[in-house]
Amino acid sequence: MTIRSLYISLIMLFISTAGVAQTQPIKVACIGNSITYGYGISNRDRDSYPSVLGQLLGDGYDVNNFGYSARTLLMKGDRPYMKEQIYQNALDYNPQIVVIKLGTNDTKPINWKYKKSFTKDLSKMITDFKKLASDPKIYLCYPAKAYSVTWGINDSIITHEVIPMIDKVAKESNVEVIDLHTATSNMPALFPDKIHPNAQGAAILAKTVYSSILE
Repeated sequence: MTIRSLYISLIMLFISTAGVAQTQPIKVACIGNSITYGYGISNRDRDSYPSVLGQLLGDGYDVNNFGYSARTLLMKGDRPYMKEQIYQNALDYNPQIVVIKLGTNDTKPINWKYKKSFTKDLSKMITDFKKLASDPKIYLCYPAKAYSVTWGINDSIITHEVIPMIDKVAKESNVEVIDLHTATSNMPALFPDKIHPNAQGAAILAKTVYSSILE
């Protein structure tokens, strides 16, 4: 092989490698509780909100569902999300986009007695993701509407306490907010057990997140 041929081969290899790098999908991590997981949805692999989000975003994105039922943001809560292996899995995924939707289970009396730690714990989660090499864009979601005080979940607390705390942390951390509470209001029929959306409700969550990501 001549020097000229070798030079051309190296250029072609560089172009080919660069092309492969550019076609890698953008990783999206959906962090959350049972609503993110898709509890109560018969085909959650197809109809949970992260699955629908992936369908909407298309082949240029890889959306991973890191939802875990009954988990809290609060580290002192009865089932803290950040103490579970799935949280480490989400960090190891090294996402470029992170969508955090927690706070619903935190409103239970057994958990909300530790509400003073909510902003600190949320800030910690944001910091953990900001430390990643992928330098992800982070979105904080307001919890979806809760249509009754079921399992201790309280929409009044979501509205008057959790949402203002999310706003405070979002401002301090310079991250964006997605209003899933307003997006799911006035549609009780889409929440069969008053807390978890059905497939149609999950699609509304997905479309709202999709719109925010593409803004």
